[in-house]
Amino acid sequence: MSPAPTVADVVAVLERLYPPRWAADWDRVGLVCGDPRAPVERILLAVDPTADVAAEAVAAGADLLLVHHPLLLRGVHSVAADTPKGRVVHDLVRAGCALYAAHTNADSARPGVSDALARVLGLTDLVPLSAAPSEPTDKLVVFLPREGAGALLDALAAAGAGGVGQYERVAWTTSGTGTFVPGPGADPAVGEVGRREQVAEERLEVVLPRARREAVLAALRAAHPFEEPAFDVLELAPWSAPRGLGRVGVLERPVSLRAFAQVVADALPATAGGVRASGDPDALVERVAVCGGAGDGLLGAARASGADVLVTADLRHHPASEAREAAGGGPPYLVDVAHWASEWPWLNGAAERLSAALAERGASVTTTVSQRRTDPWTFHVASTEGPVR
Repeated sequence: MSPAPTVADVVAVLERLYPPRWAADWDRVGLVCGDPRAPVERILLAVDPTADVAAEAVAAGADLLLVHHPLLLRGVHSVAADTPKGRVVHDLVRAGCALYAAHTNADSARPGVSDALARVLGLTDLVPLSAAPSEPTDKLVVFLPREGAGALLDALAAAGAGGVGQYERVAWTTSGTGTFVPGPGADPAVGEVGRREQVAEERLEVVLPRARREAVLAALRAAHPFEEPAFDVLELAPWSAPRGLGRVGVLERPVSLRAFAQVVADALPATAGGVRASGDPDALVERVAVCGGAGDGLLGAARASGADVLVTADLRHHPASEAREAAGGGPPYLVDVAHWASEWPWLNGAAERLSAALAERGASVTTTVSQRRTDPWTFHVASTEGPVR
């Protein structure tokens, strides 16, 4: 039987899947409470860390509660048990259950919250609706004797250089001739002081995250055979990353807006608010933009993407009204769903990816997705025909 990982082990995997640096600067993600040394055998996943969800985690014997929404998003001065948030913390700590939140870093990830929403709606060919900028990247160019290139590349890769997508130890080499004259006081690995030397050399190029620059340069100096290695560090121009907020994809075939709204209603968990739509019910839609959670900040991006419709949550009156007027009655149409419902599909995929990543490390956990509806609205009253049309 595989050993149980610790809370720290699970956090390390989560922060590889959903790096905290991808979170918005106002967000509060990560481990909220729990002993990093404690073993984890059972994990419960939910959208919200409500008191009912915490009670479910305790009753299930969960060692970790993984949620999307942070419990302590805004500053607090107390987590006393006579406050709602404090009671959640106390109940979980007493039961030995850690709490971890992956919020806007999970929104931006690929796959992330909006990927899951897009998939349950049947969308394919997904691209970000609002692409995140690529992480700052450098290129290192270094010159060294031909026979030492392989060992140096190994050292640079171990320090974090040479990663491109899913590939490691990626490099480019060309051959040439290096020339130098060792000066007084030099201790050359090749040649003699005061004598001109020519050496068959390699030009080795690798990319690296800018955050790893110092570590990579330290590895370069330690592993390079020359006393004074020649190298350049070039800061690369930024570009769009394959991740970001929202997704845009296409349906298998065009359908009416009315039929598509029904697809949305059938694909997501039921809520009191249901699904609202704005636009001609008979208009055809095929290219669809989605954003799990509150997405009215992406109304402009949806229009720029050429989407026929935007599916998101928490659309406010004024932004929605202005967006529809700007569209002149045409696309993008709007489909508004419950915030909780738009994010709930992410949980199943997150559970699968977390289990698989832990299994790669030789650890085993049991993951369960909460079926508890934490949408705050509990019932809906249909409007009757009134005096205003």
